[in-house]
Parts: sequence; structure tokens; C-alpha cells
Amino acid sequence: MKSKTLVVAGVVAMALAGGAGTALAVGGLTPPAKADATDTGDRRSTAGTEAAGVHVPRGAATDATGPRVVRPYEPVEIGRGAKMGLLPEGRQNYVVAWDDYEEAVERARTLAGDSIRANSISGGMGVDGDDVLFTGAFRTDTVPTRITLRIGTGAEVEAGMLRLPGTPGWGTYYYDAAGAGRPQETVEVTAYDADGSVLADLAYEPEPASR
Repeated sequence: MKSKTLVVAGVVAMALAGGAGTALAVGGLTPPAKADATDTGDRRSTAGTEAAGVHVPRGAATDATGPRVVRPYEPVEIGRGAKMGLLPEGRQNYVVAWDDYEEAVERARTLAGDSIRANSISGGMGVDGDDVLFTGAFRTDTVPTRITLRIGTGAEVEAGMLRLPGTPGWGTYYYDAAGAGRPQETVEVTAYDADGSVLADLAYEPEPASR
């Protein structure tokens, strides 16, 4: 059986993102899953965390019109058996859970959250053998029309995006890179507006496998 792990992008990525990191509760990491990178944000939950993210879904459910609007706490299937939910409590507060989604949401509701810097992106990745699920959050003055991911010199791919109703000023993205293997090169995430201008970007070196 494959071992699922949550990988935090690390200090370099957080410095480039320019903030303290996004509050995130991660549920259902099947043993012997564990966090195998340094957590660099202010965390107040034992549920697990994700700090700087990118994500590359195979045939991501996105278009060029921006994020899908979802209800608070609504579980959204994002690949690799994971569900993502956005919370109105806190700042850029969301969950990614493989199991016990409702429990993960309840834990996250007690968090104040950690606000990432304005006009920036956070992110991380869940690793299950050769399968990788990239996730993260954006906080931008303008809602991105699209967010893309590139690993090394590879092709730029579209990420799925979610946001809450109204004008929350933030949202999340995800990408299911099934079979791609753990990234070995620089990961770049870029948010674009409708004119193709860059709203925010992030580049980081992925943490090496712990074993």
C-alpha cells in the first residue's frame, strides 16, 4: 500500500510568499503518513498543516472564468481521494482531508487562521507514492482568472480554483498530478488576471523524500 504524506514547501517558499502561511487542517493521513517538512507558520491545531502550495490536476476542472464559488464547509472532491472545504471563520482558512472531513472542518473552525500577505500565494502537496496532489491558497485584490503550475522546465498546467460567495478576497487552488512522482525541480505557481497580467507568483524547491 502506498504511504500518503503531507509535504510543506518550507521556509524558502514561505519567504517568497511573503507571509506567515495559510491556516489549514489536514485530515485522514493514513498511517504511516506524517508531515515530512518543516512547518513554518503559526499553527494552533494538531490536525496537520500545509504551508506553501502548488498543484497540477490532470484535466483540472477549471476554465478561464475564475474560481468556482462554493458554500462554506462544502466538501469538494479534488483528486487522490481528498476533499477540500473553505471556512468563513479565520483568515484564508481551509481544510484538505482524505478521511473524516467533518471532523477536520470542526477542528479548523476553532482556528483564527494565518493570513498570508496581500497579493500572494501559499501552497503545499500531498504525496502518495507516485501520485501528488498540489493545493494552496491565494489572497489577491483581484480575483484570479486562472492559476497555473509549472515544475522545472515542464509545461504550464491549469489548477482548479475555489472561493466563497461574495468578496472574501481569497480562495484556494488544487491540482491532481497522478503518476507524476514527487517533484525534483523548482515548483512555480502563478495567478493571472483576465488580461494575462500576473497577480501573484510563488517559486520553491520541493522538500526531498524523508525515506
